Amino acid sequence: MAADWLLVETFGGSRCEPTVLAVGSNPKNMVPLRSVLQRGPFLADALAVTARVVEGRQSVEARTSTGRRRVIGHPLLAYGGLVHGVYLWVGPLDEDPPPRDPAGAWHINLTRHVSSRSDDLLRLYGTRADKWRNEHDLAELFAYQRLTTNADEAKALALIVNAKEGAEHLATWTVNRDDGERRGVHFACRCVEVKTPNGRVELIVRGITHDIGPAESVPAAPPPMPVLLAQQVLAAEATPGRWRAIVDLRTMRLLKWLDNPMPGVAWTLGAPHRPAIHREDLRSAVGLSKELMSSGRTGGVLRLRAEDGSWMKVAVSAALMALDQHTTAALVTLTMP
Repeated sequence: MAADWLLVETFGGSRCEPTVLAVGSNPKNMVPLRSVLQRGPFLADALAVTARVVEGRQSVEARTSTGRRRVIGHPLLAYGGLVHGVYLWVGPLDEDPPPRDPAGAWHINLTRHVSSRSDDLLRLYGTRADKWRNEHDLAELFAYQRLTTNADEAKALALIVNAKEGAEHLATWTVNRDDGERRGVHFACRCVEVKTPNGRVELIVRGITHDIGPAESVPAAPPPMPVLLAQQVLAAEATPGRWRAIVDLRTMRLLKWLDNPMPGVAWTLGAPHRPAIHREDLRSAVGLSKELMSSGRTGGVLRLRAEDGSWMKVAVSAALMALDQHTTAALVTLTMP
């Protein structure tokens, strides 16, 4: 135990007890803390320190009940101040803990279609402090080649589209840092229901991303170039003047650009104007969605909000796509009419 930090998630929700995401740099798939500590004499002390860190939102150090060890807990704070995880170390009184691997907390408010990144996560990304932005539109999660995803990307998108309280996802992806370094990361998340002060219930995905080493040294990390046949087909079909994206059929909100974003259209949270369909075209958009569900393909013309606040008339063609056996989305192609 004295050799490694434990990375413990405290997402809350349906889990009754925090689980372990990593022992040192070795990922664990939400293993119960009592399994890692093997019901030893320090389990109660570790749980107590974890609870104190979550409540106080600051580091805690305490001696174990036997007096022979000390327990140190450091919080992983999400943007907004909640504790999404705890670095936990149990070791001899006369030993110092080893350095901690970088990790960062994040959450996605599915109700508001907004994702948030902690300062720790932005450091993990290698982002310069003068360029930090903590909140983004959900679609920005997959933009700018920040992440090289694995074969489970569709499953991750399905979690967003078909989110239910208690749903969880774990994966190993590659982060392409701003300084050009590629790092293998393991992430874990859970969907929870949160009641707002006005009584509204929002669906929130709480997560942690953990840097587990250079991508070239992490066998599970995806390589820099897409190797999946589906990704190769998408790349081969890229055509100038056509912009492809995945859209949530229920909300008609953008999930991911498959090509570079369409120039001029408002889609980021930081844009002066929020993404929108012209109110006079909403009935047409709903009709296109219904036709897509019934026939598998559809098309039409809609006015989308432009970055300058005006309205862009865009030709839309869409095909139904399966994210998993229970979840569908729209593969949308945009062109100028």
